[in-house]
Amino acid sequence: MIDFKIGFIGLGLIGGSVAKSIKRIFPDYYIVAMDNNEATLKMAQSEGILNAYTNNILEIADCNYIFLCAPVHYNIEYLKQLKPYLADSTILSDVGSVKLDIYTAVNDLELGRYFIGGHPMVGSERSGYDAASDRLIENAYYFITPSDTVSPDKIEEFMTFIGDLGAIPIRYSPAEHDRITSYISHVPHVIAASLVNLVKNADTSDGIFKSLAAGGFKDITRIASSNPVVWEHILLSNPDNIITGLKEYIELIEKIIYDIKQGNAKGINSFFDSSRNYRDSIPNNTSGVIRMHHELFVDIPDEPGALAKVTVALANANINLKNFGVSHNREDEEGVLRLSFYDAIARENAQNILHEAGYKIYNR
Repeated sequence: MIDFKIGFIGLGLIGGSVAKSIKRIFPDYYIVAMDNNEATLKMAQSEGILNAYTNNILEIADCNYIFLCAPVHYNIEYLKQLKPYLADSTILSDVGSVKLDIYTAVNDLELGRYFIGGHPMVGSERSGYDAASDRLIENAYYFITPSDTVSPDKIEEFMTFIGDLGAIPIRYSPAEHDRITSYISHVPHVIAASLVNLVKNADTSDGIFKSLAAGGFKDITRIASSNPVVWEHILLSNPDNIITGLKEYIELIEKIIYDIKQGNAKGINSFFDSSRNYRDSIPNNTSGVIRMHHELFVDIPDEPGALAKVTVALANANINLKNFGVSHNREDEEGVLRLSFYDAIARENAQNILHEAGYKIYNR
């Protein structure tokens, strides 16, 4: 007999990560999923994340919790299919980064008593189930955006559940959610993509701009590698907030252009001083929608075996490297060797070991 059943429609980065977190925390919960990619479903079942997978909406509709993890316009179509079969106790949620569209659909379909929207504030340049992690939502803010007609008991139950998964539930209205995420996620993604296209259009035939585009440029444009289909859906679902944010950004750019033209040193200094102060006040102890990288920068001598000494020291301490590379362009960063780790604990342990070994470490 199945005590508690959770269904997923869509098993990509976010859906897969939530499913993996549930299976880690609640191993006895029964998880079933639908996804257009059968290979993904088979992989998830072979890993023990899914108890079953299906293409029958009825096997999802009878779940205690249902997570809609497809792009928002697809989720709306699934709402229509689920409606006739939902039990009174069912909690229906989504993980989308835009809320007003799906809430309009929920209200039109009179599904408000089931619906508690959600949005884990996590992200990655990678997409799909392959990139999913059972720790992705851990210590991350998780928006809870309940409908006006869902019961307080359901809201409390669902928020407790999200907290049990290790996330930090925060409750806002759909409109408040969409305005916040437009400024801290949607507009920055547009700007990052614009910067990459700016450099691409200016590049020479031998690709020298690309060769030199390391350090700070790669950091601030990392999110430009995100899935274009996902961002097509997001921008078309939250246009008013995104356009407002972009217009305000253009005003800031026009102001700094004016100050440069006028030789206004005070205005230029204020522009960078204001951004530095606010940037430095942003906390580092929680995940954001633009995923934090756990990196160290290390000065090493240019001599045979220098890189091997660092990696061997970390291996002897059972510290797993996610990635590493040598920075040839150090204009925007310190340390020639760039080490990337899977979590903050591994980074901190690596920093201690390398510091004791006499290396100069830079931690950004």
